[in-house]
Amino acid sequence: MDTIVKENIDPKDLKSFEVLYIEQQRRGYVSEKTQFDYAWCLVRSRYISDMHKGIELLKDLLRSAKDDLSKRDYLYYIAIGFVRIKEYESALEYTEAIQKIEPENKQAKELQSYIKQKLKSDGLIGMAIVGGAALAVGGIIGATVAAMRKKKSNQ
Repeated sequence: MDTIVKENIDPKDLKSFEVLYIEQQRRGYVSEKTQFDYAWCLVRSRYISDMHKGIELLKDLLRSAKDDLSKRDYLYYIAIGFVRIKEYESALEYTEAIQKIEPENKQAKELQSYIKQKLKSDGLIGMAIVGGAALAVGGIIGATVAAMRKKKSNQ
């Protein structure tokens, strides 16, 4: 799963899909395939702003999707996008939506497991940071109180 989530698109490939997308947009009609290809490239970009744009393009495709197979694919790639920008709760919502369409979808289950693992590891890291900050604040308060006691006893 790490391979899919951490894969970055070659900037040249992204540019070629962008050119095609813009050209079709200029003509007044962007095909579903072109929009999907461009969105998937954006999601795999190195830049968070591109990833957000890719997610939005995929959401647009999802809104107009007519069949469950397309919906499933868009939901999956949106979830990947949210994982890449570390919005794990949103990513979980999309994997759960896939499972409503296909309860036994192996990819969705694997992605969901991956997301929960990330939430757990990031949560532990977050708790360690909060715990470290609490210790630091406690140390500062303790040192201040000790200094005040020492000053008071010297008077």
